[in-house]
Amino acid sequence: MKAGWLKNSMTKNAERWKNLGRRLGTWLLAAMAVLVTWSGCATSQERAERQAQLQAAVNELMGGRHWRIRITTMHSARYGVRRMSDGYCLEVKGDTLVSYLPYVGRVYHSGFYSSNGLDFEAPIRSYRVSRPKDKFFRAEVQVKLLDEVFDYVVDVYDSGQAQIRVRSQGREAVSFDGDCELE
Repeated sequence: MKAGWLKNSMTKNAERWKNLGRRLGTWLLAAMAVLVTWSGCATSQERAERQAQLQAAVNELMGGRHWRIRITTMHSARYGVRRMSDGYCLEVKGDTLVSYLPYVGRVYHSGFYSSNGLDFEAPIRSYRVSRPKDKFFRAEVQVKLLDEVFDYVVDVYDSGQAQIRVRSQGREAVSFDGDCELE
């Protein structure tokens, strides 16, 4: 009889430990859910503050005529997407456009020696900045180098990312993605 009582007692203790474990597990899960929720709120608030700072920096950047974009990728109709190494950039310095960009594509006729891509510094013929939508600025820059006219359309988003499209009558169009230097 003692063995049955002992076995019955051990079974009850095991069930109590199981129930205690379940309750503790439930409490731990609830506590973790609360912590994750609180940390998620702090993260979204920090993210919103960072986005507001970026937007203010982009507004200030595009308000002047001094900006620089580091190129990360190139898109051409003939050769697709290519990842770029460091060093390629597009820069506006007052009344001058500094274009240090690669070029792949067909050149129909060119007024300047084009084996170095779109690598030149030229005075700006026309410059216009607009904000066609709430999320980005558009800068339209035109330069003339010898007999060739280049149209650069630069979309700078509030996140600091940029898209550049380069057109010329003597070449196939090419586009680039990059990031603004905001500091």
